[in-house]
Amino acid sequence: MTQQVPSTEPELSAVRNFRDVGGLPTVDGRRVRHGVLFRSGHLAHATEEDAAYLSSLGLHTVFDFRNSADQRLEGPDVELPGVRNVNVPLSDPADGAEFWRMVRDGDLDQLRDILADGKGAGRMIDSYRRIVTERTAEHSRVLHALAEDSVPALMHCAAGKDRAGISVAVTLLAVGVERDAITADYLESNAKHRRYKVSRSGDQASAYTPEVMDLLSPLFDARAEYLTAAFDSIEDTWGGVDAYLERGLKLSDSARERLRERLVN
Repeated sequence: MTQQVPSTEPELSAVRNFRDVGGLPTVDGRRVRHGVLFRSGHLAHATEEDAAYLSSLGLHTVFDFRNSADQRLEGPDVELPGVRNVNVPLSDPADGAEFWRMVRDGDLDQLRDILADGKGAGRMIDSYRRIVTERTAEHSRVLHALAEDSVPALMHCAAGKDRAGISVAVTLLAVGVERDAITADYLESNAKHRRYKVSRSGDQASAYTPEVMDLLSPLFDARAEYLTAAFDSIEDTWGGVDAYLERGLKLSDSARERLRERLVN
């Protein structure tokens, strides 16, 4: 039995970017149920109070889209009693390892070299396209699990913005949520209290100068152009959402209908 969640967003001390995606409108006039699909950043640093709140949601499954390098850096998720934790990495730990080392440890000249003149945003756009086109087996696994027995579910990555953002978007597309509503929910990750805390080596004065933060911003912003790139890749590769779900994610009409029954009023 899905428990009702409070209408006000909870204040979680050490879990960033948490929210219920319930209430989003579908193209046929319905809405996503409250209390069945949540999104957030990682749960590795959750306090006892955070964990108690998450436990109160009646979660069945937590989908963790981090890779092994992320988990070594941040730690494993806290264990929530009776909740199944499923790790579905949406990125390779070796992919961009040197790039992210530079983000954490590089000096200003190195950051300029890898991020200036639109290179940071370009990298994000390419990443969004690849996660949609190359991670079809992973997205298929998640959608089929949701259609069968895995709700209420929480989806997260490190910041809850990119890998989780794409997976939430794919799920919402599958149940017919309006495209503008999906983008609006995605952009909520820009709220100050939700943003990922950038961690860089060195002293505060040199590691977080205005120019450094400006160079880093494309990596840590939620930008509509990123999600649009993912949507465009669906159109370019499969010709539309229905074909993407059917051919790319192997989601049958009956499975899609079960998904709607679980997630939509």
